[in-house]
Amino acid sequence: MFENLSYLALQQYWWAIVSLLGALLVFMFFVQGGQTMIRCLGKTDNEIKMLVNSLGRKWDLTFTTLVTFGGAAFASFPLFYSTSFGGAYWVWMLILFAFIIQAVSYEYRTKKNNFLGTKTYETFLFLNGFLGTILIGTAVATFFTGSDFMVNNMNQSHWMSPWRGLELAFDFTRYATFINLSLGLGVFFLSRVLGILYFFNSIDDTTLLERAHKKLLTNAALFLVFFLFFLVNILLIDGFGYDPVTKEVSLVPYKYFNNLIEMPVNTIILLLGVIMVLLGIYRAGFHFKECGSKGIWITGLGTVLTVFALFLLVGLNNTCFYPSISDLQSSLTIENASSSKYTLVAMSYVSLLVPFVLAYIWYAWRSLNKKSITAKEMEDDTHAY
Repeated sequence: MFENLSYLALQQYWWAIVSLLGALLVFMFFVQGGQTMIRCLGKTDNEIKMLVNSLGRKWDLTFTTLVTFGGAAFASFPLFYSTSFGGAYWVWMLILFAFIIQAVSYEYRTKKNNFLGTKTYETFLFLNGFLGTILIGTAVATFFTGSDFMVNNMNQSHWMSPWRGLELAFDFTRYATFINLSLGLGVFFLSRVLGILYFFNSIDDTTLLERAHKKLLTNAALFLVFFLFFLVNILLIDGFGYDPVTKEVSLVPYKYFNNLIEMPVNTIILLLGVIMVLLGIYRAGFHFKECGSKGIWITGLGTVLTVFALFLLVGLNNTCFYPSISDLQSSLTIENASSSKYTLVAMSYVSLLVPFVLAYIWYAWRSLNKKSITAKEMEDDTHAY
């Protein structure tokens, strides 16, 4: 079946899979967003315990999705993996560090003889939510704005800046840095919105949820400000395109805006996703008692569709998904960065198992969330996080 597809079709198929995993990862950031709100929502030890244990049921899903995303990117587009993960070294090390301290925090927060104290581990959880979302969002924004690397004729990449990726967020002499940070901050506030909506769905405590409800619209407004700034800017800037015949890379005026016009199905997915994100927030914000617990599903699905469409926007239609600002011809595309056709065919058969994995995740989610967390449960549970 897959062996009958053209090489380009396989490359597009795997970019769609990587895009879907990236979209699912952003949805899973509800864990990270919730972690940044533990202290501002929980006013008593038992309230904090409810929030932590609500997230503790799902904390490993984000890390698993991140690893799966990295693995799929490595297997399907190894040149991108080696260039980004090997070049923007400090950014990815900080992201890895943020997820390590998350795992340690859930494991040791309530252990006996914990010499660091629970507040230290709660600070670690906040750092994971803050650093993880902003850094990954900033890194993804460079798919549109470009990174500082070069690739030679032997596909050996070299990062040009000694800051190893940190310059993408802190070099304020470039306007692109503000675009990068706007997406990073947009992802951060979206994760907080998703975290609040998840609390509505998983916790049964009126006082705590009313407190969370007051924070919803503020975080939603901040998300919209940063996301709209990012979206408007990428539609107006020159994008990185390449000639489908000669493969020569050039700056194309309004490239991403043109992609919206030339890829109407993807544009519909993007618009539908944005509408669903806003609809879920509106229903949970203004019809909290009737629809609060369902907001995570509407906004969550909208998040997946929106991020998926943005990934397709930057990877398809003869667009460089990892452009170089040092040397345009070093920019990476789904054609020059992918594995061999044989590898893509073999992996494509493995990808048929993805629906079964998603079904298992859904089953596990439903099983763990069948009963909402209550204050009494936390008082009686000696094995809580």
